[in-house]
Amino acid sequence: MHTGGCLCGAIRFEIAADPLTGVSCHCRDCQYVSGGAEANIAVFPRAAFTLRQGTERVYRSTADSGREIWRSFCPVCGTPLFSGGEAHPDLLFVRAGCLDDPSAFQRRLHIWTDSAPSWHRMDDDLPKFPKNPPER
Repeated sequence: MHTGGCLCGAIRFEIAADPLTGVSCHCRDCQYVSGGAEANIAVFPRAAFTLRQGTERVYRSTADSGREIWRSFCPVCGTPLFSGGEAHPDLLFVRAGCLDDPSAFQRRLHIWTDSAPSWHRMDDDLPKFPKNPPER
């Protein structure tokens, strides 16, 4: 069981599964949301997620693929929380920083590396994709 929430405590959640993978996304949208850095995202099965307290605010936009994506954040303190989209409706992308134990996040790959500024650090031993990884 993984638990987490926002900085101010208004949002609390739990996830009854282990992360499927860990991704560092360097796209411009993630840079905006993080304040400049890449987004470190733990990927979970959406069905394992339960919101226990609060209601997050959702921002919807169109990805470069033309598909809708959404990002949520705490409406009180602004903490980035979750994201998802129509490409993978069965997955929930959870910002590692909002997990009570962020060590549950284990980076496995880097995506959207073409958008990364020169000062983003990337693990040389991990796969890197200029955009999204190929669909399996």
